[in-house]
Amino acid sequence: MPAALNAPVTAAVVLIVVWLLATDRMAPAAAVLGGSITLMVLGVTTPQQAFAGFSNPAPITVAALYVIARAVDKTGALQPLVAGVLDSSRRGRRSLFRILAPTAGASAFLNNTPIVAMLAPQVADWADRRDQPASWYLMPISFAAILGGTITVIGTSTNLVVSGLLEATGQPPIGMFEITPVGLPLAALGLGVMVLLAPLLLRDRRGVRQQLEQDLREFVVDMIVEPGGPLPGRTVESAGLRNLQGVFLAQIQRDGETIAPAGPETVLHAGDRLAFVGRANQIVDLQAIRGLRSAEHRHAADFAEASEHTFFEAVVSGTSPLAGQTLKSTGFRARYQAAVLAIHRSGERVHAKLGDVVLHAGDTLVLLADHGFRDRWRDRADFLLVSEMGGAPPVSTRKAWLVAAITAAVVIVAGAGLLPILHASLIAAGALILLRVLSPAEARAAVDLDVILVIAASFGLGAAIEVSGVAAFLAGGLITAFEGLGPSGLLFGVVLSAVICTEIITNNAAAVLIFPIAAATAASAGLDIRPFAVALMFGASASFLTPIGYQTNTMVYGPGGYRFFDYARLGLPLTLLMFIVVVLLVPRIWSF
Repeated sequence: MPAALNAPVTAAVVLIVVWLLATDRMAPAAAVLGGSITLMVLGVTTPQQAFAGFSNPAPITVAALYVIARAVDKTGALQPLVAGVLDSSRRGRRSLFRILAPTAGASAFLNNTPIVAMLAPQVADWADRRDQPASWYLMPISFAAILGGTITVIGTSTNLVVSGLLEATGQPPIGMFEITPVGLPLAALGLGVMVLLAPLLLRDRRGVRQQLEQDLREFVVDMIVEPGGPLPGRTVESAGLRNLQGVFLAQIQRDGETIAPAGPETVLHAGDRLAFVGRANQIVDLQAIRGLRSAEHRHAADFAEASEHTFFEAVVSGTSPLAGQTLKSTGFRARYQAAVLAIHRSGERVHAKLGDVVLHAGDTLVLLADHGFRDRWRDRADFLLVSEMGGAPPVSTRKAWLVAAITAAVVIVAGAGLLPILHASLIAAGALILLRVLSPAEARAAVDLDVILVIAASFGLGAAIEVSGVAAFLAGGLITAFEGLGPSGLLFGVVLSAVICTEIITNNAAAVLIFPIAAATAASAGLDIRPFAVALMFGASASFLTPIGYQTNTMVYGPGGYRFFDYARLGLPLTLLMFIVVVLLVPRIWSF
């Protein structure tokens, strides 16, 4: 391909990748890796440039930190702290601060996704017991985790990505606490803003749990398959019991055994006891089916308590095979061994035939499944969050102290410069496996491969943006727009670009796409790249405006019952605060 076409072709490919990411038309890893390979095949980048990310320390370090975070979650290492916070009888802003401060502190050293996954269900139950809406707490918890991630370089994968990119330019990587002089004031001020404004700006929303209890009025009706009737010998589907409106067949009891979930090909026997879950006003429809007679009806909560099943809420992830599909097309019951009672989207229950609803990222599914459902699916990409509704909180195990000690050792060793962060985190991950805190399978499942692939593949796109001249062109636009404000104005322009980009696509992809533009801007203006890289870290991580810009925001979207624009209510003041802190402090700590 002629060199003159490199820039327009690169711009076109990058725009297509951004469109695929923004519209969830393709899994992020597939979109980014596909774009990088396309530009390599077209000759814009060399194979070495296209796959440079796979030899960069950043994705490997992120993978090792995922393993450490999983060990913390499994052993309940943070549970004593959580229990102490939630046992407090204090109310209002003081109670909010007691929850947010430890969240931010833990997120400075651990991946924030499992922290929010651990906290959100417990805080939701705690709020319900106090007759308070979970919406007062869940969004601030996500924001506090994001703010905490800006305190150290291992606080979020975005920091490590930018550090890896900086290292690839020949600069030393960002130190463990190098960004703390900016991140710590930002986190402290951000917590103060949330404690002050959250009670004023966040509306009372009913989360999924409250809606299930207050609105659905789900009941279980037991029906008996009559001997000599038309149903024995027929399958569930041929008997017309598969796609009932308002109720669904949850399980079959036969000769002391339970068949659950009851699949469409399950053959009915005389005397089978069928348990249907559904709305009370739909139960009369079952009585019209020939060959069934009523046994009794129960409230769904009583059914879950007395059976081998219980209720779960599961948030569909952007990389889930469910996104863009229907329950029917994915064979949900057979695949997940669970039945969907309700789908919640943007704070409202979806009133439609559930099997035909096209699922979106961020949808919250209310499930009826066996007690092992969470353990089977918690580490899979299918769901961002899986929590048992009303289940007992996890307890701290005997190995919790060991995990805490290993995590502290990583921070101390890397912070003191005794070992690079990559080395320290890999040694810690290996130690957790050797000491049997995690099995090799658990460690492997803990790593979000989609995130790792996005990080590694993004380096190829970043290289293409740089070598094609697109970065220089966009940097020229930034300089034209902001050079009148001096170096701080250029810094502001980089942060603004990162904030806009991260709300559209993933934060890691945004960091990699903006980095070459930031580097070209610094070079064109004759300034040091390091302060621009640090500012980019904060801009790419500070996702407070939408539920889709950051994973933890999506995790609490359904459980909190939020609407899309609820995030901007509290997120806009935090975003403005981030701009002020970064533009004021970064130039004073890192000279241009």
